[in-house]
Amino acid sequence: MCAGWPSPASCLKTWYAILWSAASSTPTPRAARRRTRVASPEFSLSVQFASGARDLPSRAQVRRWVAAALEQPAQVTVRIVDADEAQALNQDYRDKPYVPNVLTFEYGEIGQDESGFSVLGGDVVICAPVVEREAREQGKPLSSHYAHMVIHGVLHLQGYDHIEPAEADNMESREAAILKRFHLPNPYLS
Repeated sequence: MCAGWPSPASCLKTWYAILWSAASSTPTPRAARRRTRVASPEFSLSVQFASGARDLPSRAQVRRWVAAALEQPAQVTVRIVDADEAQALNQDYRDKPYVPNVLTFEYGEIGQDESGFSVLGGDVVICAPVVEREAREQGKPLSSHYAHMVIHGVLHLQGYDHIEPAEADNMESREAAILKRFHLPNPYLS
């Protein structure tokens, strides 16, 4: 028995040799690459339909888009509205008179989860008539444009912006990467 070691086997000297041969030095075949799913952070989601528009995305679709865009725990409301509500919110909170396609109300850190991570809070408001018009004008499927608007709004909740060119490039590339996971095209390419 070695001093300080409880097992006599743990201090025995070992020696080994592996003979080299050309046959044993062929490369090991690569294992097939497995696609790993990156888990999205925990989040709670409220989806509200306050629009008379047809062909709205399902709650399940909105949940998938939000999950894909989130980078940290969050409490999110996605509200799909008509033009009157979108314009009133834009006027009241941003002092802008037009009807926007998407508005984001970021509440910042609203608490911590069980692991001690910050939990973001915020609302994403999407104007159904504007999204429908833009999809038609741009010749893209309506569901693709809804996906883009939800992802765009959720990225804003996390501090992404597009005021400065470098920020816009970063946000647009992030949006395109998320949309690609849903096999949707980059909305910024013509």
